[in-house]
Parts: sequence; C-alpha cells; structure tokens
Amino acid sequence: MKIIGLIGGLSWESTATYYTEINRGVREVLGGLHSAKLLLHSFDFAEIAALQTEAGWPEAGQRLADAGRNLEASGADCLLICSNLMHRVAPAVQSACGVEVIHIADALGEALQAAGVKSPLLLATRSVMEEPFYLDRLREGFGMQALVPDAQDRQEINRIIFDELVRGVISPQSKAVYLEAVRKGRQAGADSVVFACTEIGLLLSPADMDCPSFDTAKLHAQAAVAFALNLTPSQR
Repeated sequence: MKIIGLIGGLSWESTATYYTEINRGVREVLGGLHSAKLLLHSFDFAEIAALQTEAGWPEAGQRLADAGRNLEASGADCLLICSNLMHRVAPAVQSACGVEVIHIADALGEALQAAGVKSPLLLATRSVMEEPFYLDRLREGFGMQALVPDAQDRQEINRIIFDELVRGVISPQSKAVYLEAVRKGRQAGADSVVFACTEIGLLLSPADMDCPSFDTAKLHAQAAVAFALNLTPSQR
C-alpha cells in the first residue's frame, strides 16, 4: 500500500471527511482490519484564509509547497490538497515536489465523464466559480461546460462557506439558499450539481437533488484510495 500525504486544515471540517472516506475506502477494498497509510499536515486555517488575496496567493503557494515537500520527505507517495479553492496554488505545489499531486478537478472531471453529464452546476467559493484555474481545467481536460449561479447567489454561497460551513455551522436556512440556487441552475440547463467546495457535503446530500450530484471531497478521497492500492478503473 502506498502512503497518502494530505495537505489539510483547509478547513479541518472537510479534512475529517477525507480521513474518514479514505480509510473507509481502503477497508472496503481490503476488508478486515485494514486502514489507509496516511500522513497529514494540518494548517491553522486562519493563517491560510488571510492569504487568499491577490497579494497573498504567492505566499500561500509557498506554504503549501513547503508542506508538500515535508510530507514527501516523510514518505508520502502522493499528495492531496484537501480543498478546491487551494488548488489555485496546485502548480506551485507540484513543481516543488517529486510525487504526484492528485488534482481534485481531475477526480471530478473523470466522474463527470463516466456519468455522461456535460453541463454541471458548480456550488463553490466565489474564486472557484469565477476564476479560470478550475473552470478551464474542467473544460480543457474533460469537455465540461460548467455553469455557475448568478452573481448574487455566488456571493451568498461564498458567505455561507466562510461564515458557517468551515466553522461547523449547519443551517436549514442556508441549505434552502443552496437548493434555490440549484433550482435556478437546473432551469438554466444544468444536468448535474457539483459540491465544488469540500465542506458543502456537510450541508447537502445526493438525496436533496433531482439530478446526479458529485461531492468533490469524496471523489478526491476515492482517487487517493485508487492510487494507494493501484486499482484499475474497473476495480474502483
């Protein structure tokens, strides 16, 4: 079994999901008392969140790259950045490290292709919904014409993530906001919904949707299990 390196604490609420899903995935494949071989670097998220500005992104990239190098030096065979938004600095982490950074958008794109969808609605932080680092990777790598909510909904979805979800606050009112954005996205032509923030799965579930949904935290964890256990696509 290969060793998985997690760059987490981005926030720890979703890092806990990664830990659970990766270990569950290994146990489902190997059975018995098996669990994953993991290394974790957990950031103080307040320090990283303060760097999520145009001026701060280079330092954020350096900090995550340093974490990746430390995990690699400790024996990690691959790296996962446990956040969609922080994949904005994934190229800096990959260039600093000699092991593969398993990209969350690639895990998502493969799942979208396998499901045969073409126009997913992204629910995410504003940067993920608006900036090219994520949307372009889905379009260029997987042919996905992702849709996003309107500007007002993007602002409110982003606020709920940072004011509530990363702090472990789960509100029925906020869930209603997200479901209304989904309703409007479906009317605009979305054929599926993506939880493109790793905390959104704490608020929404596939049972809330009238279409296919994709939880990026779980998909990313599944990709890590496949890497660690050398699983073929048919074995996943």
